[in-house]
Amino acid sequence: MAESSFSIDVAAIRERARRKMTDGPVTAGYGRSAEEVIGVLNDVLATEIVCWMRYAQHAISATGIDRAQVAAEFAEHAAEERDHAMRAAERISQLGGDPDFDPETLARRSHTTYATFDDGDLRGMLQENLVAERIVIESYQEIIRWLGDGDVTTRRIMEDILAEEEEHADDLMDLLGN
Repeated sequence: MAESSFSIDVAAIRERARRKMTDGPVTAGYGRSAEEVIGVLNDVLATEIVCWMRYAQHAISATGIDRAQVAAEFAEHAAEERDHAMRAAERISQLGGDPDFDPETLARRSHTTYATFDDGDLRGMLQENLVAERIVIESYQEIIRWLGDGDVTTRRIMEDILAEEEEHADDLMDLLGN
């Protein structure tokens, strides 16, 4: 089988880039509706903010003999969830949208819930966060499949976030002794 050579029309690409420069990074090759992707990413943003708040609250309120180890893990996860939220928000902005940080709608748009526990119920906190991670993993896998090759940049961002969410689930399993 003969190899095909790579060829592009650089002059046409340059002309389109100049003509459509106000479209920012969304080019003719973008294979999704930017509005739909922005909507999905705003739900991801809400999910990550709710996860950040839940982990942060659990890190601060945890008490008991295993508090130091569990609270440290929760604090680390909280920081990573906040980073995920900011990455989603930045991509929304790149696509020409407005990141939706509205506190009144965060819980409704989030794929996960915000649950608190008695300060000494470390097992309950760990289990709730593990359930949330599993929800996020499955949701983000679906988003990645939906994006496919239509928006490679957003897909890669979501794949990177998914890998960290899987690490979170593994960390929580270890702390639960499973």
